[in-house]
Amino acid sequence: MTRPFLPLLLLALFVHSLSPTSRGAEPRYNVLFIAVDDLRPELGCYGHPQVKSPHIDRLAAEGTLFRRAYCQQAVCNPSRASLMTGIRPESLGVLDLPTHFRDKRPDVVTIAQLFKQSGYHTQRVGKIYHTGQGNHDDPLSWSVTEQPKAAPRYGPVGTKAMNQRRQSARQGGVADRDKLQDLRGPAWEMADVDDEGLTDGGNATHGIELLRQHRDEPFFIAVGFANPHLPFVAPKKYWDMYDPDTIQLADNPDPPRGSPQYAHTSWGEMRRYIDIPAKGPLSEQQARTAIHGYWAATSYVDAQVGRLLDELDRLKLRDKTIVILWGDHGWQLGEHGFWCKHTNYEVAARAPLIISVLGQRRTGVGSDRLVEFVDIYPTLAQLCSLPAPAGLEGHSFVPLLDDPQQEWKRAAFHVYPRSERPHGQLLGRAIRTDRYRLVEWANKSRDFVEYELYDLQADPDENNNLALQTDYAELIKGLAARIEVGWQGELPE
Repeated sequence: MTRPFLPLLLLALFVHSLSPTSRGAEPRYNVLFIAVDDLRPELGCYGHPQVKSPHIDRLAAEGTLFRRAYCQQAVCNPSRASLMTGIRPESLGVLDLPTHFRDKRPDVVTIAQLFKQSGYHTQRVGKIYHTGQGNHDDPLSWSVTEQPKAAPRYGPVGTKAMNQRRQSARQGGVADRDKLQDLRGPAWEMADVDDEGLTDGGNATHGIELLRQHRDEPFFIAVGFANPHLPFVAPKKYWDMYDPDTIQLADNPDPPRGSPQYAHTSWGEMRRYIDIPAKGPLSEQQARTAIHGYWAATSYVDAQVGRLLDELDRLKLRDKTIVILWGDHGWQLGEHGFWCKHTNYEVAARAPLIISVLGQRRTGVGSDRLVEFVDIYPTLAQLCSLPAPAGLEGHSFVPLLDDPQQEWKRAAFHVYPRSERPHGQLLGRAIRTDRYRLVEWANKSRDFVEYELYDLQADPDENNNLALQTDYAELIKGLAARIEVGWQGELPE
């Protein structure tokens, strides 16, 4: 071997040794765990250049973007509880907003708790577990549980409008604190403040402080951003990134043909805001402004993600820190006439998932393989050489970091409950294969069972329910059997 090739060989061997699938127990990676509330995969890196997301795009270029990642239930508490425990909502017993997972599984070890038990400093800022219907935080997960004072969610105009609404309710005789808290202000605001004058800018600042404080010890730092969850509030400069006259409304404003009424959403969450009608659709102008606000809020969060990434670089921590970014579920922006989440449809169940790890052999490529949010727990445990507890219901996707297009899961699963008279409580169990989504709606006694079937190859927007057509009876039977077997039969061999 000639001398000039020796440095190249040594470099190649070094890079190979750092591959997530080939290294031993060292190095001990840190984890920066970024959660973004209600973020749908409508970003530049997901093929939507109209949305300005340069910093999340940068993260995707440095790691692996999963184009088909699915939450386990398209609403905050079940999705987050499932992700943090690695257990599916129906197994965990968390299918609604009020239930705390510790009430169902008091001894479960969360992903942050595993890192804490393994000698990591674990701390969060912002929303990681669900908040809203009680405090669903989990002290067992964190080395430090105290939270810094949050910056306001609204700017001056929104805060004033919200306070006036609550004051009016008090004068009208409403005394219940929870009812008063549930009275929202406007659904969106172009705020005349700087980034740190609102919640997410403040959360980024506190996240940066945590990185600085714990740079010399292994850490699992979780930063949760509130946007683009309602209300869509962002500083004016982010609204100014978009020309409202160029914003296109959803081109499928009607519910899927042949779909059951109970499978739809009346988007009650959005109707709590002052300027949203109690019934009926948004006006065209409202719909356009809602999309504008959602995009502005997304770009605002993107800028805060950029601040965190820049600080990792400044502290020279990037090479030993796994960065993972996820949205807890998708969000409907007028598709099928729906807003918010709360359905079993693709646009609600599919969410962004990006991970970046030093030494992965393919970066910036992206994967089209089906992955689920329950897979995040075993993946991070494997990357950091931690002993994952028994009972996890996901599957580590570490091999996809080196070979993003290899054969993988044949299906992803998610659920959504509904109440339907006269059949009572229904559970919509969904299987999403490479081509199809089947949703089985059934009550507990199974004396009522109904299906939705969508061909996402021919009908990617899910506009036509095929379940009523007899030609698909055998396909439905086969997919329904796979739902009954569940995720165990869909893992890669």
